[in-house]
Amino acid sequence: MAGGVDAGGETAACEVEREPDPSDSLRTFGAVVQALREYAGLSRAQFVELVRFSKHTVESVELGRRMPDASFVERAEEALGNTGALRHSARFLTRGEAGLAVWFRRWARLEQVAVSLCTYECRLVPGLLQSEGYMRALCENDIPPMADVDLEATVQARLERQRLLRERPNTTFDFIVEESVFMRRLGGAEVTRELIDYVLELVAPRNVTLQVMPADSEYHACMAGPIQLLETPDASWRAYAEGQENGRLIADPKQVSKLHMRYARLRSQALTPKDSTGLLERMRGAL
Repeated sequence: MAGGVDAGGETAACEVEREPDPSDSLRTFGAVVQALREYAGLSRAQFVELVRFSKHTVESVELGRRMPDASFVERAEEALGNTGALRHSARFLTRGEAGLAVWFRRWARLEQVAVSLCTYECRLVPGLLQSEGYMRALCENDIPPMADVDLEATVQARLERQRLLRERPNTTFDFIVEESVFMRRLGGAEVTRELIDYVLELVAPRNVTLQVMPADSEYHACMAGPIQLLETPDASWRAYAEGQENGRLIADPKQVSKLHMRYARLRSQALTPKDSTGLLERMRGAL
């Protein structure tokens, strides 16, 4: 399952090393933040003002439910005495909820700071656009079957990752998805209706675009498979490629450039965003 079903330092090899329990690492980091805050005599409301993050974000970090991004770590360090404890411990954080496979975690961390994210998917709806019903249908079709507790943890991890779309209005998100992915009706007609409604809602903001690659197109620049690309704050690009039970983060500029060219050509071959939403609306009406 891609990141598990999604569709993972800068190396072209897949990440396979053993990592500590992610929930333990996040809870430990959060406990350290809370302890340092209280030692400094700061209420959570006062700390929120100093780090310039929402109360919800600060609470989620302290409770070990959220991966802090680099700016949170830096601001928290400055607010809590610049001991270096948070900078040092943040290097060992993992974001390995059930929905994020070990090979996907480095990519997930880069997503947190990216200024641009580009995704092409031909197998399933990208994780950032999946409705909860669709997520559950994917998990229920996974082989070997998932335990109920793992399924629930996976769904919650995916929903948490989707906060990117809502909390990063200055990041551009571009998606190209094959028409056949929506035609498959995974989970049945009702799940597909809910999925299409959800996708249309998520791609409505100005910083998010969706293009559908028509099933009858005679041209196709990405026959080699899915592509994910992102631009970092320092204007460099990374790519991510994934198969069954493996994935790799690609940093080599020549390889990234090749994938970037393919994605750019595919954008010219896919339907426009307006025509894409129109197609989805017609598909929704036909269900």
